[in-house]
Amino acid sequence: MDSGVTSDEDYWLAAALLEWQAELGADEALSETPVNRYELPPPEAAPAAPVAPPVARGAPELPPPLEAPDAVAIAEAAAAGAADLDGLRAAMADFEGCELKKGARNLVFSDGNPAARVMVIGEAPGRDEDAQGKPFVGRAGQLLDRMFGAIGMGRAEPGENALYITNILPWQPPGNRDPEPAEIAMMLPFVRRHVELVGPEVLVLMGNISCLALLGRKGITRLRGAWTEALGVPAMPMFHPAYLLRNPAAKREAWADLLEVQARLRHGG
Repeated sequence: MDSGVTSDEDYWLAAALLEWQAELGADEALSETPVNRYELPPPEAAPAAPVAPPVARGAPELPPPLEAPDAVAIAEAAAAGAADLDGLRAAMADFEGCELKKGARNLVFSDGNPAARVMVIGEAPGRDEDAQGKPFVGRAGQLLDRMFGAIGMGRAEPGENALYITNILPWQPPGNRDPEPAEIAMMLPFVRRHVELVGPEVLVLMGNISCLALLGRKGITRLRGAWTEALGVPAMPMFHPAYLLRNPAAKREAWADLLEVQARLRHGG
């Protein structure tokens, strides 16, 4: 059915309507479909998890940090490899684990006859010992010689009357301080091997440090005069000669201890 409206009339009608909407303030055509302005917006999506950066293929792995060398284990291996006293002395001279070596003039290894029945073990070298490279050569050493000379023994004596002398430490501690536990521990394997190679019948432990190292305890005033055992060998703890120089009254006890050593040697055990 004909509505009676021409196409020209449609055009002018649409134009009039558009002009009327513009006068009302409409300036933009948004959508052909109506929009509900009262509808709530949809919830925001959760943020995506961060993506780890890609790992480089074929990158070299860092090695684990190196552990400090075990000075005691190195000393044990070096001492065990010594077949004789010359080898032991060389192993001690090559040992780099003890810082005392850097401040010492000489390695103080031993003195006397290694075939002796009695092996004296002192604490550490002093200034005179460091200078000469021999144990017990200062005032304390001279007193030690007189002490054992009183029972017919000495480092220069032959055969049954011979004496062999060494120390726990072969290098002088600075200021003549006492050896530290770590220093004793790292040198103890060499002392053990030293006793094994010499094979004495009796050990004389001079002073607190040698008792601590070989008996595991101190207190020379309580330990002296009583036979004990160290490294499988009968041992007599005695006052160190340096102590006797400071405390002459203790020479009476030292003399009694020397007579004990003499009696044991005479009776063969």
